[in-house]
Amino acid sequence: MRIQCLFPPNPFPWYFENMKYRCLMIDHDDTTVDSTPSIHYPAHREQMKQLDRPEDILSLEDWFLINYEPGIGPFMSETLKLNSEEQKLCYRVWREYTTSLVPDFFPGILPLLRDFRGSGGIVVVVSHSEADVIKKHYELQQELPGFLPDRIIGWEGIAEKHKPHPWPVYSVMEEFGLFREDILVVDDLKPGILMARRAEVDAAAVNWSHRHPVIREGLAELATYSLDSVEDLRHLL
Repeated sequence: MRIQCLFPPNPFPWYFENMKYRCLMIDHDDTTVDSTPSIHYPAHREQMKQLDRPEDILSLEDWFLINYEPGIGPFMSETLKLNSEEQKLCYRVWREYTTSLVPDFFPGILPLLRDFRGSGGIVVVVSHSEADVIKKHYELQQELPGFLPDRIIGWEGIAEKHKPHPWPVYSVMEEFGLFREDILVVDDLKPGILMARRAEVDAAAVNWSHRHPVIREGLAELATYSLDSVEDLRHLL
């Protein structure tokens, strides 16, 4: 989904006068919005209840770890061994939660994106969530009414066009006329960091949605940068 943004330029463009990158390819869930505690983890609990598998309800900390390794898909198909009908039920529950609940943006992230855009930067969201849900989150936020990314790449069911595959990076390079050194991928999980490595662009692993040492240390080994706060990202840019 491509979105034409009519948001006015940043009135303080000197915030990023000497930009290190021209394009931010930024994740959505747990990178820009605090969605796992408020949406995805409650959806997991409801999924297990409807499947009559309360013994498989994880703690929030363990749910973050499952998101990191092996990932939700392998967890459902290989660990829980859900059949196709059970997986469809899980998707219906997840879709119900994601379309009816709206998470908060992390403090400072929207002003950062505004300032980056106002300095001539390009903001692209790359997520495993669906594009209509992501767009809705931006449209409903009240901190910067009218602000939308330049492009949203959400899940469309074609695995080869999504993280960890490099296609999103190549597509953005072609659309906006960018070089590899122009792009910074910002993500809180392994698929986004691996996408950046495979496309040979820089990546910032962010830790502000979770503080688990296994996730932090694992991502730090893969990423160009490891950042603990939104302000750290601002300083990097």
